[in-house]
Amino acid sequence: MKKVMTIGGSNSKASINRKLAEYTGRLMHDVELNHIDLNDFDLPLFSIDIENESGFPKDLIRLNNEVNSSDGFVISLAEHNGAYSAAFKNAFDWLSRMESKVWRNKPMLLLSTSPGARGGQSVMEIALSRFPRNGGNIIGHTTFPSFNENFIEGEIVNPELKAKIEGLVSDLSESI
Repeated sequence: MKKVMTIGGSNSKASINRKLAEYTGRLMHDVELNHIDLNDFDLPLFSIDIENESGFPKDLIRLNNEVNSSDGFVISLAEHNGAYSAAFKNAFDWLSRMESKVWRNKPMLLLSTSPGARGGQSVMEIALSRFPRNGGNIIGHTTFPSFNENFIEGEIVNPELKAKIEGLVSDLSESI
């Protein structure tokens, strides 16, 4: 059975991006889902000095093994001040030290959401530019605006957004 990793690019305990990534992953059939919560990985703030003095943190090795064992990804990025959240960027920086092609050219859906009308468009633009250089095989992407109005009680209530997500899931499923 294929294994799909979902990641919400935030360390918020109530992360709307984790909710969207996990919801999207659950739309896939005949896959084993691995929901990654960045809070479960104790990674110091990346520093070449820490790497040189202590090597790779054990939780980084564990996270890297999870990436290796995945056949695809559903990633939903939080936008903090127009860019990745510090927690996601830190994990991404550490992972890139172990393997520059962080995403191993495996298929991925790239999502972003926010409470606002832009749905994380700025962080999406950054990721669309950056991820392919780090082995991101982006099968599809979308921003999901106004999360709290469009995702209620664990469901997407906006028919256009729901159809878009379902179409992306179908594309990812065919690619894995």
